[in-house]
Amino acid sequence: MPADPESPLSTSVLPTDTGLLMHQAVEAAAGLLRRGEVVALPTETVYGLAADAFNAQAVAKVFAVKERPSFDPLIVHLPTAKDLESVAVVSDELRPVLQKITDAFWPGPLTVVLPKKDCVPDLVTAGLPNVAVRVSKNAVFRRVAQALGRPLAAPSANRFGRISPTSASAVNAELGGRIPLIVDGGACLCGLESTIIKIEPAQPKALITILRHGPITAEELKAFGRIEKKRQPRGDEAAEAPGQLPSHYAPSTPLLLPERPEDFVPQHGKRYALLSYRGDWQDGFVGLTDWAQIQILSPGKGKLPEAAVRFFYTLRQLDELGVDAIVAEPLPEHGMGVAMMDRLRRASHGSLHP
Repeated sequence: MPADPESPLSTSVLPTDTGLLMHQAVEAAAGLLRRGEVVALPTETVYGLAADAFNAQAVAKVFAVKERPSFDPLIVHLPTAKDLESVAVVSDELRPVLQKITDAFWPGPLTVVLPKKDCVPDLVTAGLPNVAVRVSKNAVFRRVAQALGRPLAAPSANRFGRISPTSASAVNAELGGRIPLIVDGGACLCGLESTIIKIEPAQPKALITILRHGPITAEELKAFGRIEKKRQPRGDEAAEAPGQLPSHYAPSTPLLLPERPEDFVPQHGKRYALLSYRGDWQDGFVGLTDWAQIQILSPGKGKLPEAAVRFFYTLRQLDELGVDAIVAEPLPEHGMGVAMMDRLRRASHGSLHP
């Protein structure tokens, strides 16, 4: 599976709009996966680049296609929640609280980090003793995993560090010519990568460490334990979970994240685009300059779940304009706003500011 775009593959895009088309797409994807290939599949969060998690050579293709560093671990997606202990070790002490959490959020956009079993290749976990696992809620992804009958290692289906894709067309723009198949399941429902947590038994409540913020919020998780936010790795320090590296989710266009409107001073002769939360002049950003384009995440009163669904799509639209920089308005840091601000800060960290 070449990662070199100078040696391109023919990339097929298969729809899933009808029962027959779904069956054909699932069979085609499962067949490629059995042969050790990689395929792009929809999930409820973003599109994933999937490989048989037990096939180290197939997993190596994921890293090559994405140009992803080997010290950044992958999420393992299980066919069903019952398959958890095929890849992870669950202690008797942890089992009760883990069961409550997975009953509440699986299938869904929650990833749990647990001690791994030896059957999981070290490449999947970047040599770490733990494995990140979840069960996708997306019907297409689940059918492919169940048809294969094995867990899938599946990071986002984009080149490393770039904007995560939430549509088949976005995957094709990123990886077309690098992979044999994209299964088109339509737009992703959540639009943000899964929340990642680690759970430790404790009294009177378990300790839940949020390693990456996502659609499942701290407010939802606190019913199951005490919440702690983990610091991000520095430099080339190994990540404890996927998506923790400080420079990530970045457009090719420099991204600026001013805390206040007055912190942004446009430079003469440069073109800017605005990623706005509500598109409201009263928020202070819309009137700052003659924007080349404004993309609004949630017009009107501003709803964070709606903003999350549109987040990567609108960021990708602005990235394609060819402007000198994208300016992003800060979002409210509660609920899903925490996850979006996390992505914007890392995108800003990865940008070369003009």
